[in-house]
Amino acid sequence: MSKILVTGGTGYIGSHTVVALQQAGYEVIIVDNLDNSSIGILDQITRISGITPEFHKLDLGEEQLVKDFIGAHPEITGVIHFAAHKAVGESVSLPLKYYRNNFFSLLNLLTAFAGRDINFVFSSSCTVYGQPDVLPVTEDAPIKKAESPYGNTKQIAEEILTDISKVNKNYHIISLRYFNPVGAHASALIGELPIGVPQNLVPFITQSAIGKRGAITVYGDDYNTADGSCVRDYIHVVDLANAHLAALKYQEDGKMASDYEVFNVGTGTGSSVLQVIAAFEKSTGVKLEYKIGVRRGGDIEQVWGDVTKVNSELGWKAELDLDEMMRSAWAWENYIKENPIK
Repeated sequence: MSKILVTGGTGYIGSHTVVALQQAGYEVIIVDNLDNSSIGILDQITRISGITPEFHKLDLGEEQLVKDFIGAHPEITGVIHFAAHKAVGESVSLPLKYYRNNFFSLLNLLTAFAGRDINFVFSSSCTVYGQPDVLPVTEDAPIKKAESPYGNTKQIAEEILTDISKVNKNYHIISLRYFNPVGAHASALIGELPIGVPQNLVPFITQSAIGKRGAITVYGDDYNTADGSCVRDYIHVVDLANAHLAALKYQEDGKMASDYEVFNVGTGTGSSVLQVIAAFEKSTGVKLEYKIGVRRGGDIEQVWGDVTKVNSELGWKAELDLDEMMRSAWAWENYIKENPIK
């Protein structure tokens, strides 16, 4: 049986992907430094799948520790690399934090697997496109100057992976450029668990609705969109987890046309911030308070993806709609109110 390393596996997308892997029959090893996640998520994963994943607390920024760890696990055949800082706004304020963490972790991991045949799925982002000239954006769209240090780390990471794949044929690499993951597992046992004030829209919405936060700030209503607020392609986190599983199977089945491939992962539909707020109110029956604020540094106006390639080549398609994203996020928020994760 294949053993898969999931870095950042106690995080939001990572935990959902661990569950998907376990339910598909894979053995999973999680590496996480718990910088932006909770060890209590391991118990939640176990409650869903009935399997406790192997866990190691490890900082991927420590080169020798990473080499020692990978060397001690020759049974690992695949890696899904989530571990990275990911808040656009914070990256604008703290660029060095993002460059140091996101590059060192990737480089140390790749170095540790030198000479070993490995399937590597990289957690990339639609931020690599910047503000596209044409929507929906395809994988062939030009990569523009990043709007934030976070986006820049994803662009440069993809360049690193491209260069490595040309000369190191033992690496079989897929970058999944995904859009905005939201929602929670249907069990309401795992979901987005931000530390401190949420940087993303939906957890701020749910925290505001439950009374943890004040009014929601909509950062700008003067963009060139239908209602003036920013537009994103929101994807249910469970659909996104299944996309990682599809990518791994694609690698294992030897279907890759080259040693490095990229795929957009989204719904192919854009929703504005104000539309997301309306969807939450509709699907939950809870009225939200919000105010219009000034534009936020690093935000792009609108982006949604062309998902033709991922649908046809990986055989994956998003199945859960915006209402289900909001319902599940709200169920999770209510669950952790009564059952705090520690």
